[in-house]
Amino acid sequence: MSEETQSTSGLRVADFDFYLPSELIAQQPPQQRGQSRMLVVDRTSGALRDMDFVDLPSLLKPGDLLVLNDSRVIPARLYARRTTIRDRQESTALIEVLLTQPAGDNCWRALVKPGKKVAVGEHLVFSSSSGTVELEAEVLDRGEFGDRLLRFAPVDDFFATLDRIGHMPLPPYIRRDDADADRERYQTVFSRDPGSVAAPTAGLHFTSQILDALTAKGVEVARVTLHVGLGTFAPLRVERVDEVRLHRERYTLSAATADAINRAKFEGRRIVAVGTTVVRTLEHCALQAAGSSLQPHSGVTEIFISPGFQFRVVGALLTNFHLPQSSLLMLVSAFAGREHVLAAYRHAVEARYRFFSYGDCMFLAEASGLSGS
Repeated sequence: MSEETQSTSGLRVADFDFYLPSELIAQQPPQQRGQSRMLVVDRTSGALRDMDFVDLPSLLKPGDLLVLNDSRVIPARLYARRTTIRDRQESTALIEVLLTQPAGDNCWRALVKPGKKVAVGEHLVFSSSSGTVELEAEVLDRGEFGDRLLRFAPVDDFFATLDRIGHMPLPPYIRRDDADADRERYQTVFSRDPGSVAAPTAGLHFTSQILDALTAKGVEVARVTLHVGLGTFAPLRVERVDEVRLHRERYTLSAATADAINRAKFEGRRIVAVGTTVVRTLEHCALQAAGSSLQPHSGVTEIFISPGFQFRVVGALLTNFHLPQSSLLMLVSAFAGREHVLAAYRHAVEARYRFFSYGDCMFLAEASGLSGS
């Protein structure tokens, strides 16, 4: 068993199921950013408190280190028409292409719909609303679960082109087309490094005013970058937790953040992760360091955190509510205990919290860190 997988004591994926009425799945963001509710969970006792996200500064202490994921979501959903290599005849039918992960040399892995119509060897043409061809790609390969490997013809600025013709990749449980407002709302206010195809959703609650209030209180703020892939939403196709294998995601730990974490750990200060992506990045880096100080670097991680995992860095967690039987729910359960977390989710359903990406959030910490001092 690799260092990326922890003992799960015979747990099944089905052990992380819960009942969720469909009407609690948020289809729109709150009217104003930062207006979400927040369920506060004592990770030791499971005690619950209903609060609002704007109360977060009251739960953090001077000297806490708050770590954000500054990855920026790209407009990864595109529409193309097919052509063949032989005659370059363009089809009239639109193909939906969802970029999932860069693969080097102008290549991307992508999901296509309808998939049966897109064969290896075909060309895809991506045009603007005016009909101008903006991108072209060749289908190089077909993956195990029907995804495709696309090689794009070089352009001056690929991400700028996506900004012109792409759509925001709202997750599948948001059952509507993306709107102009999603360009801003499905993006954190501190995002800066493009590369994610799903938002690090715990960060969506923050406003500049709340961040200013935290720093004014003496909370230190640092950033990591982890580019979120669609594996976040992929169903787990195994029955036992110890069989779960996750997708690979790219991350960067900067020198400033590595130094901030090392200092906080040395001084015994609490490190607060904003989102499961930050947890995965920090705990992966700690495993790589093997007891030594963290060093700045970039890499990929497929770390899977489930009950039994020994946390080395993170002392408190802000996170959204996650899908039933998902790897993210297992991560939160590893942090606060499966029974405590499932009880919190049952309370959230009864109290009509809003779930998933545009929904409400949870703050999980030791009782000593929930005094509101």
